[in-house]
Amino acid sequence: MKIVIAPDSFKESLSALDVANAIEQGLTQVIPDCEIVKIPVADGGEGTVQSMVDATGGSIVNLEVMGPLGHKVKAHYGILGQQAKNTIAVIEMASASGLHHVPRDQRNPLLTTSYGTGELICDALNRGIKHIILGLGGSATNDGGAGMAQALDILLLDKQGKTLSAGGAALSQLASIDMSHAHPLLKECTFEVACDVDNPLCGERGASAIFGPQKGATPEMVSTLDAALSHYADVIAQSGVTDHRNQAGAGAAGGMGLGVMAFLGAELKPGVEIVMQTVGLADKIRGADLVITGEGRIDGQTIFGKTPMGVLKQAQLQNIPTIGIAGCLGDNANAVLEEGMAAIFPIIPHLSPLDDVLANAKTNLTNTARNIAAVLMLGQR
Repeated sequence: MKIVIAPDSFKESLSALDVANAIEQGLTQVIPDCEIVKIPVADGGEGTVQSMVDATGGSIVNLEVMGPLGHKVKAHYGILGQQAKNTIAVIEMASASGLHHVPRDQRNPLLTTSYGTGELICDALNRGIKHIILGLGGSATNDGGAGMAQALDILLLDKQGKTLSAGGAALSQLASIDMSHAHPLLKECTFEVACDVDNPLCGERGASAIFGPQKGATPEMVSTLDAALSHYADVIAQSGVTDHRNQAGAGAAGGMGLGVMAFLGAELKPGVEIVMQTVGLADKIRGADLVITGEGRIDGQTIFGKTPMGVLKQAQLQNIPTIGIAGCLGDNANAVLEEGMAAIFPIIPHLSPLDDVLANAKTNLTNTARNIAAVLMLGQR
């Protein structure tokens, strides 16, 4: 029997590889001779770097870069191994420019910058990377990727010809863009961007209105930031770059969606699709009798591009049954059953404080997988 284990991480508890290892331990207690294939996966959000590094036998690069408020922060990105031959890097924007780097009482998207994300990209280019996968989400910024561009030596200048200040508010002072000094290796690199939101850059569904408040923006700030991003898009268009402001995803990560399309020539794609393709999921599940996937919480939102849904779709193409395991089941979790998942299992055995639930996740996962294996063996009799 061949069983493929392809889970996402359980947030704040276990990495995707840890989840896969725990499930394997439970299965082999009952079916010791089964063939287990472990494929840690993700959907482009938090944990994507670690999952893809683990899945390909890659490596982590640790750096100090500029954080959202201009102070140095510790960040990292991954270089993939195996078939990627160390030429593909995976970067999470949040690692350098994430909201977790900014204390709650200091959150101000008028000032925060994505410069550190650009520094991660620059370091990868300097190491000879030819393909970069960039995960958006979790950012503290609303600068449209301007800081990222500046880190890559793209000149953003005000009317006096001076370098534009950091932050979303400063975009209103942008007068010209000079890309002639941009990092020379940008043109030799392909950029794929994991983006799972469809918001345009500006307006009621734009970056500032939808995501600004969680980054500390007041209603007055939202108006200022929205106008600044609109002006920013005007100047980008005037510089000869295609106007992407109304494209789905342009407003992702405080307008970083627009920035990566304008300055990196990037294509926005659903994160789970990028990850599945990069780790070669379709090939690795071929011939499997069962696929087991999972995430920390399976609910009605899981069907909208989350990891278990991506794994399920790949398995369905090969007529392989799929089971989901979750830390807990939320509202409308049965939506995944309606999409074709064979069964879903929560791992929490009894009511407990959250800290205890997180601490015991590995044991609970192993026990649940063991019980699933026992049921499988009953079906073999």
